[in-house]
Amino acid sequence: MPCSIGGEKAYQYLVEIGWKEKMALDVKNCICTHRFRKNNQPQSIEAKILFDADKIDVSGTLGIARTLFYKGQISEPLYTLDNEGMVLDGKNDIAPSFFQEYKYKLEKLYGNFYTKRGNAIAQERQISAVDFYNSMLREVQDSYEFGKKLLDNKVK
Repeated sequence: MPCSIGGEKAYQYLVEIGWKEKMALDVKNCICTHRFRKNNQPQSIEAKILFDADKIDVSGTLGIARTLFYKGQISEPLYTLDNEGMVLDGKNDIAPSFFQEYKYKLEKLYGNFYTKRGNAIAQERQISAVDFYNSMLREVQDSYEFGKKLLDNKVK
């Protein structure tokens, strides 16, 4: 199975410090499958727990807050506009923005959990994430449209 550099390094380190090869390989496999890839799914219960924990970390409003913070750090916008000057919701957006990241990544996160507990936590958090996204989108669109109307009236 293809593996990340982190998985390879962890394996090498654990073998070097005297771990049994099977245990070091198990850790490597957990690391290699913790990111969502259809062709490299976690198999062991430990790998499934790590996978779910990693995804729970970016779910719900906490995941949204982390994404907003990161987007601000790399100077990406909250939203983008279409050719008519309307705020895009991120669905078919190719330009980076928070709304695009939500539609591309965060929204699709909730159906990909392996453990019962991970799935239960995800379902609880999905409700708040969807509400947050919809509220933010509505507020941004309403504010933008209102401001655009005011500006258009001043320019005429």
